[in-house]
Amino acid sequence: MLATKLSRPLLNFSVKALNFKDPGNGFRPMQRFSFPLLSPCGSRSYANEVDQIGSRAVLITGCDSGFGFALAKHLHDKGFIIYAGCLQKDKGEGGSKELDDMKSDRMRTVQLNVCDSKEMDRAVEHVQNSLEDPEKGLWGLVNNAGISTFGEVEFTSMDTYMEVAEVNLWGTVRTTKAFLPLIRRSKGRVVNISSMMGRMGSPARSPYCITKFGVEAFSDCLRYEMQPQGVMVSIVEPGNFIAGTNLYSPERIKAIADKMWDELPEIVRKDYGRKYFDEQVSKMESYCNSGSRDTSPVIESVAHALTATAPYTRYHPMDYYWWLRMQIMTHMPAAIADRLYVY
Repeated sequence: MLATKLSRPLLNFSVKALNFKDPGNGFRPMQRFSFPLLSPCGSRSYANEVDQIGSRAVLITGCDSGFGFALAKHLHDKGFIIYAGCLQKDKGEGGSKELDDMKSDRMRTVQLNVCDSKEMDRAVEHVQNSLEDPEKGLWGLVNNAGISTFGEVEFTSMDTYMEVAEVNLWGTVRTTKAFLPLIRRSKGRVVNISSMMGRMGSPARSPYCITKFGVEAFSDCLRYEMQPQGVMVSIVEPGNFIAGTNLYSPERIKAIADKMWDELPEIVRKDYGRKYFDEQVSKMESYCNSGSRDTSPVIESVAHALTATAPYTRYHPMDYYWWLRMQIMTHMPAAIADRLYVY
């Protein structure tokens, strides 16, 4: 049965498009599909949408840039009332300024640091007080805020591990717990932005992978608990969109690498040597412009999760290479998957 399910999506594209080796910055087919888990009745349609979108409100975290900023504008265009959580709103920087300049009564920016419980409480109070009917609740929550870094385990400080986890994992948990009473009142939606790195590990990305694996587990548990409450929980697992989100720049990579080397224990510096360290940093630099610049597959996946009468449990907006790699690494024996992609 598993083999049959996996074979169906593969019929939709040519085997010639696949390459087991990481194509790096080379050509990859555009990502234009999201494979859901099939329901007992088969695949579900994108055609059926919830009604009265214009009266439904959605909170999105991490709207200063990247996916969050694009999502806020896209969902606003679809008619939603948007609460755009922005880390830098108080400073008048980042995406909050441009969103405020829209002068729309349906675009409402909110100062929100997902790591700050007091800011979270103020944001909940602000949203609840500004809803037309608080008893009808908040329709959607999109946990998008996140940060990333790189570095092998021995190169990464505990402070870095905790910093990434505080935003990506505990920020998601904190925001969900804070807004869940409002979501339950509307029998609405929670959409958590995970990653393909939440399904498979990768060298030099352990801080990010750990947090996204955690988001996956949290989302699954939440989905089980919310089903009797009428709340639907979806996970969006983007592939490689580094170029589209400006997640890394050469300057940022250099700054991270310099700080990392300066803080390494002397025994680690001596055992690995600067040459090896610089080679690993160079690999990250080569990824700066990799991936797709078109983030619309991710944006459309979130929009579907919020608007479809039967949203998918998981969305996979990624190109063919990464989709197949994820399936192999999560379904085949580790010895085979590791030989193909890691060693």
